[in-house]
Amino acid sequence: MNRNGLSRRGVLKLGATVAGALAMPTILSGRVFAAKGTKTLNMQLGWLANGNQLGEIVAKQMGYFEEEGVDFRLQPGGPNIDGLAMVASGQYEMGVMPSSPSIMLAASQHIPIRCFGVGFQEHPFAFYSLPKAPVHEPKDLIGKRVGIPQTTKILLTALLKKHGIPEDKVKIQITGSELTPLVTGQVDVITAWQTNTTNLKILGPDAIRMRLWDVGIKLYANNYYAQADRLKEDPELYAKFMKASSRGWALAREDSAKAAGLLVKELPNLDLAGETDAAAVAVAVTFNADTKEYGWGHFRRNLWQDQIALYDGLGQFSAGAPKLDDVIDGSILAATKDDRAKIG
Repeated sequence: MNRNGLSRRGVLKLGATVAGALAMPTILSGRVFAAKGTKTLNMQLGWLANGNQLGEIVAKQMGYFEEEGVDFRLQPGGPNIDGLAMVASGQYEMGVMPSSPSIMLAASQHIPIRCFGVGFQEHPFAFYSLPKAPVHEPKDLIGKRVGIPQTTKILLTALLKKHGIPEDKVKIQITGSELTPLVTGQVDVITAWQTNTTNLKILGPDAIRMRLWDVGIKLYANNYYAQADRLKEDPELYAKFMKASSRGWALAREDSAKAAGLLVKELPNLDLAGETDAAAVAVAVTFNADTKEYGWGHFRRNLWQDQIALYDGLGQFSAGAPKLDDVIDGSILAATKDDRAKIG
């Protein structure tokens, strides 16, 4: 696993892991209590806790989860942790997956999880360039050296296909997550999440951003998921999560500086100035016209279906494309439609 989600190969390996885990007894039941009248809710992360969990951490610090009778706990992920397997097997109550394709790939391998809410309405993955070789739109990629991690190369492939650009017209260089290759001139374009404001400062104030979302590849990020059976067995627990998290993200939208302070209080290894900048960006991709009408955490079925079709067209589903209802579960959103902040 990497900080941006599971690769296709990772999901294929995970299928075997989950199959073994599902044959074992569930380690934590949905009825585990931290204190009398309080239910434990472990949220497995795809990476280490950071500003992408801003709203949840604000909700924890402000006591919103406690008011819902939930003992909320973040479980860190990392390169040696199969977080999705832990959720699918029932060890943890839920997880958050950075990118929606990982949810679809897992579903295509018959891993029994469902996405029940979405944090980032517009995926913050973007291509960055400098004025000396600017990329303002997809056609500007032609002839450019594009640095991109192997795990996210499929996103570049999707972009090029959508805009009718032959892949051999772009010079693809596999890089890590560092942005220095753009600064040193090794590449003309580099990729990063726009929420990584601290890392992006190295590019300077004149860096040019082209977001994947803005050029037609519309994916979700910060996808909340759980074991399919658990969503049916204990919908109230997940409804409480959505209510509390909604309040946390609403506060972050109202006062991102205060939210950043609460984040750093919970995670003191983070830099307050950097997280204050990042918080403003995070809320910008969390709230849009859909959340104004339907509430925080909403997702559109047709957008998920489009994502499935996109990845199917790229040959990413070795076991066949998943059915939409094997990817998402809208029941928790429906149950909380009047309780989630309607903010744009």
